[in-house]
This record gives sequence, structure tokens and C-alpha cells, in this order.
Amino acid sequence: MKRTKIKDLLNAVEGEVLVKGWVRTRRDSKGGFSFLEINDGSCLRNIQVIADHSIPNYSSIEKKMTTGSCISVYGKLVASQGKGQNKEVQAITIDVYGPSPVDYPLQKKRHSFEFLREIAHLRPRTNTFGAVMRVRNQLAYSIHQFFQKKGFVYLNTPIVTTSDCEGAGDMFQVTTLDILNPKCVDGKIDYSLDFFGEKTFLTVSGQLEGEIFSMALSDIYTFGPTFRAENSNTSRHLAEFWMVEPEMAFYDLDDNMDLAEEFIKFLLSEVMENCAEDMEFFNKRIDTTKLETLKNIIDNQFERLTYSDAIRQLKKSSEAFTYPVEWGLSLQAEHERFLSEKVFKKPVIVFNYPEKIKSFYMKLNEGGETVRAMDVLLPNLGEIIGGSQREENYEVLLERMKDKDLNPEKYWWYLDLRKFGSAPHSGFGLGFERMVQFVTGMDNIRDVIPFPRTPKHAKF
Repeated sequence: MKRTKIKDLLNAVEGEVLVKGWVRTRRDSKGGFSFLEINDGSCLRNIQVIADHSIPNYSSIEKKMTTGSCISVYGKLVASQGKGQNKEVQAITIDVYGPSPVDYPLQKKRHSFEFLREIAHLRPRTNTFGAVMRVRNQLAYSIHQFFQKKGFVYLNTPIVTTSDCEGAGDMFQVTTLDILNPKCVDGKIDYSLDFFGEKTFLTVSGQLEGEIFSMALSDIYTFGPTFRAENSNTSRHLAEFWMVEPEMAFYDLDDNMDLAEEFIKFLLSEVMENCAEDMEFFNKRIDTTKLETLKNIIDNQFERLTYSDAIRQLKKSSEAFTYPVEWGLSLQAEHERFLSEKVFKKPVIVFNYPEKIKSFYMKLNEGGETVRAMDVLLPNLGEIIGGSQREENYEVLLERMKDKDLNPEKYWWYLDLRKFGSAPHSGFGLGFERMVQFVTGMDNIRDVIPFPRTPKHAKF
């Protein structure tokens, strides 16, 4: 008989079924019955199994059916007489795949998220992390769904790269050289002897390579791992995380902002519709305003204002900010959250940032003081998307590289895109884990990725 997942069992027609999963709880009655709560990860809810002590092999498996053990149950699905459930399984036979001893770490009591990070191999069995991963799965599926419906081409950009995508963050170097005794020429390491023949890194962004394909296929997107070697021990930073990066030919900044807003609203709508049970859990246990917040974002247009207007809004407030507010300085998380949470009380898109604080590839506005960059800010989080219209003019891009002390020879292929059939184009990047964090309400980004990579921590 084929196994039926618990998610499907809860709505199935009564009859004989085969269910497999892990024991969450067990209690024994004096009437010769054991009541087992089984979960298989397909949904938040458990299925109750009633095991009559008279079933054929009960005496041989009784001591093995403990919390955390993995079992297979063949039995009858019937209407439940208990509260909080509509179906239960009356066991006919039970097999124990893997017993779990008494030192199983996940007993009835609740554990801190800090403790659960130390047992990352077991924490997916908890209600919270099971729900997080199902929401993460839905968001990943919806990302592909959104872009595929719009005719975008899914692209895999390199993980090992020579491009530093200037301004995107510190990089992890990739090398096969003997780091204790590398061969040097004139006091410098000879990277011609390295595996790739030159200095290489783990990518911080697929943007520049994505632009190559947008100049041929029009609309593309990447969705893959990126790496930042920044010593940031905060609740919002990871050393290894996933990025969604669309690049669109013939899009100006307004088109870019329109797409970003539509994208976020689509993701939130899909997760509320397809992960309703898990979202109710987060709304009850993690953030009691979560569903209201998401609905408000879906139903309302995002506020759009220039960087200059954002600075004016911040300056006229009476808020005591930790970081200074001055035109020409980057907006900090506290500024971003103030704008979205207290001034406008909804998502905000800030655009036209000072040229001095933005990357070389962003298109200059008339006058050259600002560039056509934009950031999408969400309440309770801050920046979720950063993007821009890209500079398509060869001469302007070349001068910007020189102004920022970049070697144009390293970007010869990027300049070629402006030399041969250049076109207006735009793109943005969305940090996937930050989106999962925002949707679930989880405080720490380390709790929305299966295995967090952070400074001094690469366990599991």
C-alpha cells in the first residue's frame, strides 16, 4: 500500500491508510491503548494514532515508540472523537524504522532559537522550523512562477568569478595554491599557477553577468547563492545567502519600480493563499500583527519619494537617530524603518540617490549629482530590494569607472555591452532570506535558512 501524507489524510475519505512519520508525543491509557501524535512535515498538524496494546507486535515495539522515533502505521482512518482534530488512525500494524533514546533533544518543553541553532540537524522537526521551511519553499516556487508567467528566462550565473561587482561587499577568495607557501614573483603571489590562472572569488552578485543575457534575451532572472565575507554578526546578515536578480532590457527606472512592487505583492499573496495554516501559526506565535501587515502591503500602493525628499522627512522629525541624517550619506536601517513604519506606515520606494554613494554602473541623472537607483523599504525590516537603471552609454560608464578608481581593462567585456548594440536596461536584487524573515516574522535571519553561515560558524 502506498503511503499517504498527513496533509492529505486530514481531508481524505475514511478507510485503510498507510502513514509514516515521527512521533511527537505519546501517552498511554489504563484502558490498554497508546495515543501517538505523528508528524511527517507535510503540514503543521499531526495525526493521532490509536494503538491498541493487543495489536500483534505491540509488546516488541512498545519501548521503541518514544518521542522522536520514526514509525510506519497501517490502519483505519476514522472520524476522531477528540478535540482539535477531525480524523485519526486506528492502528492495525505498526513498524518502528528508527527508535529514539531518552536523550532526544526535542522533548515537550520549548527551546530557545539559540539552542536550536546548535542542533540544526534536528530543528526542522519543530513546529516553527517546519513552518519556516514550508513558507520558504512556497516563496521560492512563487518567484519562479512570477517571472515565468512574464516570459523571463531563468539564468544560472557563475558562483566562482573574477568579477567583484564593485560595491557589493567583501569577497571570499577561491584558490588551490598552497596558502602557507605560495610561489611569488617580485614579492607578489603568482596567480597564473592557480587553478583558473588568475585571482578568483565566490560571487557577491550575478548582476553583471545577468546584464550580458538581458542584452540578448531581453528579460532574465537569476536565483542562486551569493557570498559576502563581511564580519557582520547581526540579525539581518549572513555570509552565504540567496539572491533573486532580474535584469530587463528596455526598462527605465519607473518600469523597474513597478516590477519590484508587483513582485513583492505577488509573493505575499501567494504565501497567504497557499500557506494559510503556517501563516496563522506565525501570526499567533511569532508576530500577532503579521497577517494584517501583509494584507495592508498587498492592498495599498507603495509610497515613492526621492532620496532628497526622504532626507527632508527625516530631518524634520523629532526622532533621535543613532546615525546622522545628511544629504550625501547612506540611509541606515533605522532611517528606512522610520520612513516605512512611522511616516508612511507602508512600503516605501526611495529613488534618485547621490552618485557618490552608489556604484559605477548606475545611470546618471541630468546634472550628474544623482543616479537612477532605487531601494524598496518594508515596515519592520528596512531594505528588501536594491536596484537601478543601468548606465548604457559607453563614454559615461568609462568615465565613471575612472572616477571611482576602477581599472576599465578588468571590465572590458562589460564595456563591450555598451559598445555593441547598447540598450536602456534596469534590474534589481532581492535578498531571499530577508523576504522569508519578513513574511514569517522571525527575528533572526539565521532562523530562516537551513544551515546559517556566519562569522566563526560553519557547522553542519
